[in-house]
Amino acid sequence: MAKTLIQSTGRRKAAIARVRIDRGEGKIIINGKPMEEYLTSLAQQQMATEPLRVVGVAGDYDLFISVLGGGIAGQAGAIRLGISRALCEVDADLRPALKKAGFLTRDAREKESKKYGLKKARKAPQFSKR
Repeated sequence: MAKTLIQSTGRRKAAIARVRIDRGEGKIIINGKPMEEYLTSLAQQQMATEPLRVVGVAGDYDLFISVLGGGIAGQAGAIRLGISRALCEVDADLRPALKKAGFLTRDAREKESKKYGLKKARKAPQFSKR
């Protein structure tokens, strides 16, 4: 394997993605599997690789991604942020296009914690007058 060009991290909900980007022919490996095998939904595949298409470098880099935590949708969002940050480090001229598309903003929404006496964070048990 070639020397790693850049490493970056992306987070979304409870998912954390570590992205290594190398010069190559455009293959994307997530947790040791090809992207199509790991992200089975076409929408999530497109969401994860959107930064590459926006700046037009889809076939120029190989991506090796390690992702853990959360669900598949959160992992796809974490991968998108990680790829965007890595591309900014590779070439600073790509930053305005990625920023305009909103790929460099960390979505800070997290699951609210459960409160005692309630069923979930805000859902209360059914009220009975008698």
